[in-house]
Amino acid sequence: MSQGEPVQSPPDVVEVPESRRALVRFYLLDHRTRLGKVIDVGLMLLNLVFVAIVVAETYDLPAWTGEALWAMEVAIASVFLVEYVLRLYGAESRVGEATNPYTVVDLLAILPTFAIILLPESFLVLNLGFLRVLRVLRVLRFYRFTRDAEFFFGTISDNALRATKLLLSVLVLFFLTAGLFYTAEVRANPGVGNFGDAFYYTVVTISTVGFGDILPVTQLGRWVTIASILGAIIVVPWYGSKIVREWAGADKVDVTCPECGLTGHDPDASHCKACGAVIYQEHEG
Repeated sequence: MSQGEPVQSPPDVVEVPESRRALVRFYLLDHRTRLGKVIDVGLMLLNLVFVAIVVAETYDLPAWTGEALWAMEVAIASVFLVEYVLRLYGAESRVGEATNPYTVVDLLAILPTFAIILLPESFLVLNLGFLRVLRVLRVLRFYRFTRDAEFFFGTISDNALRATKLLLSVLVLFFLTAGLFYTAEVRANPGVGNFGDAFYYTVVTISTVGFGDILPVTQLGRWVTIASILGAIIVVPWYGSKIVREWAGADKVDVTCPECGLTGHDPDASHCKACGAVIYQEHEG
């Protein structure tokens, strides 16, 4: 190496555990190794297809297309079942993993598929609406992929991740409402023939445009509409304000005022912005 040439630091070494359970847990959570990235991207793509199948099956399709979609759903649900079992197997606390909200959603997402396979037809006819509701819940699986700063393998900033979570929350609210509204109205409302009609109604209702061309005709459909509007009024502003506070507090320093106890001040502040008391901060020379 020639004199004056910069010395390159060695790349980060990822320590792979040796025990089987720890190895399973590692690769299901890892975003840095090649296999970890393949698993993460593969599960995300399969989830996209899993959700798309729910939407596609609400349309009038040829028989062979419906059969192909069902075969895909069974195959993807089987993959997710294996993932679910592996998460429980590799977890440090299996009870804690089983009661984890992400894991509960994973189980609820695949239950309708296996219920159709295993349960008698008479039960399915009586509980068709309930199974449709559970199938809609599979969209919540997307939250698992944005659970930490390693989303997209750490290539996006914390602020971009917060904005992504807000956008995802809005889309999930729209999708869940549309799915529930479709389930409530499809048999009684001539204006709701597929998921697209329900999604259109949801968007124009929550956005307060309200063209009036589609209206709920069932009691359940009205309650779904009320719940979605309340959810949009409460959840979206709350989550948006939380993100704004996090953005505003990103440049603050962790200094507590000795008089009033306020924590978090501007880097160049010499006095507390709440009570005016003198605060002292250490600055790098």
